[in-house]
Amino acid sequence: MLIALYQAQSGIDPAANAARLVAAVREAGAGGAAMLFTPEMSGMLDRDRDRARGNARTEADDPVLAAVRRAAADAGMWVHLGSLALKGEGDKLVNRGFVIDDRGAIRARYDKIHLFDVDLPTGESWRESAMYEAGQETVVVPDTPLGMLGLAICYDLRFPALFARLSEAGAQVIALPAAFTVPTGKAHWEVLLRARAIESELFIVAAAQAGRHEDGRETYGHSLVADPWGELVMEMGDEPGLAFVRIDLAKVGEVRARIPVLAHRRKIGRPRIDSADAAT
Repeated sequence: MLIALYQAQSGIDPAANAARLVAAVREAGAGGAAMLFTPEMSGMLDRDRDRARGNARTEADDPVLAAVRRAAADAGMWVHLGSLALKGEGDKLVNRGFVIDDRGAIRARYDKIHLFDVDLPTGESWRESAMYEAGQETVVVPDTPLGMLGLAICYDLRFPALFARLSEAGAQVIALPAAFTVPTGKAHWEVLLRARAIESELFIVAAAQAGRHEDGRETYGHSLVADPWGELVMEMGDEPGLAFVRIDLAKVGEVRARIPVLAHRRKIGRPRIDSADAAT
């Protein structure tokens, strides 16, 4: 199956981002893709908390989501809208991804569960929890034309237990939209994505933000697709754009038959720490 990845350079204006997303949907559809994947924070990337909160809308009122749903229906193709910053039930926002079908209907939602609260050696400091509420539903695996699609977002990549749960729930592909920083991207992006693909013996489709953004941040880019053997099927550079790649789900069955990791996986119990004086 032919899919497309949109590597974005989203800014602070949701209307401008919506226009670029609609153009990407149209281009992907014209190129014959059955499904388009977009990055984390496709509708607005803004580190100014007050301005971002002012521009955020609820899911029901978000113009970016509405525009992409219309575009998907017009193009007759599915879209994994990596994520949007939306108003939640409380004071904080949610980082929510959507699977949209070829009629524009929402088939699945996933709120990012792991929030990026870190201080990097470069001096960059990020506190997602100051602005976002963590999601609670950890295993979301909708059926799509590309097969059973597990959903995760960006920092979730560092928590392999989530990927194990998704594979156990039947995922053949996992979408990992991201806005990775440049330092962490250079160090860990490719190696972690390939590791997650190998561990769970499935495809990873990772659409990413790229370049210098209006809010001053810089993201790593290098959107990629890794197959169940850990090989790169496609990798983009550090410029915005659209790329097409063909996915053969037969590779999932081939690899799982060769090394049946899922069948061999065992539940690991709580750790037991034996003290020296406990010996008899």
